[in-house]
Amino acid sequence: MNQTMNRWAMAAAAAGLVFTLAGGANAAEITLLCSNALKSVIEELGPQFEKATGHKLKAEYGSTGPLKAQIEKGQVFDVAILGVEATDDLIKRGLLAAGSRADIARSGMGVAIRKGAAKPDLGTTAAFKQSLLKAPTIAYSDGGLTGIYLKGLFERLGIAEELKPKLRLGRGAEMVGEGKAEIGLTQISEILPVAGAEFAGPLPPEIQQYTIFPAAIGASAAQAEAGKALLKFLKSPDAAKVLKAKGLEPAV
Repeated sequence: MNQTMNRWAMAAAAAGLVFTLAGGANAAEITLLCSNALKSVIEELGPQFEKATGHKLKAEYGSTGPLKAQIEKGQVFDVAILGVEATDDLIKRGLLAAGSRADIARSGMGVAIRKGAAKPDLGTTAAFKQSLLKAPTIAYSDGGLTGIYLKGLFERLGIAEELKPKLRLGRGAEMVGEGKAEIGLTQISEILPVAGAEFAGPLPPEIQQYTIFPAAIGASAAQAEAGKALLKFLKSPDAAKVLKAKGLEPAV
């Protein structure tokens, strides 16, 4: 009886080892290039994805422009989450896989202030304009989609020249949190997680700019199948809850 039980135990152990090795063989490390707008989302969802699938997620964050430039220079990656124009251009040029695009999130822009500071009037375009003119310093990043839009907006509002001396270039919410600017202009999702900064409110509806962030698989991705699993996870109902909690909306 003991010999039989020993043989059974050894067989079971061997089967378990084979199962473990098979699972390990299927696990992959996914390299993700991701817009700063989704950083707080990926930081929360990443561990959940890893636990659910056994894959590992290695994320690098930045503005859309610089990340696109890295891809154009040949950086190795599996999945990219960038702005629409950058994504579509990279697909057209064969650097992202055609047919792999999946819209993940929609992000609106907002105003960051120092924690506890008086909130500026953002109710109308005229009030927003006056709040910018009154602010001693204004921070925003000029390297991505936000910066491109804001430069045009300042021109449209006729205040570009007046704002020049008070502009501080860098990540808007972080610079406010560090005391380097009074007001920061950036994606709402980039304001909420920053210590020392507070979300004062969104841009007025008539000048609000919503940005869609699609994800796509790299044309030369080493882990394309695992990347597809990540895209599917980011479109799940659980992911939608995290998006909303982080100041984003699931893309329709």
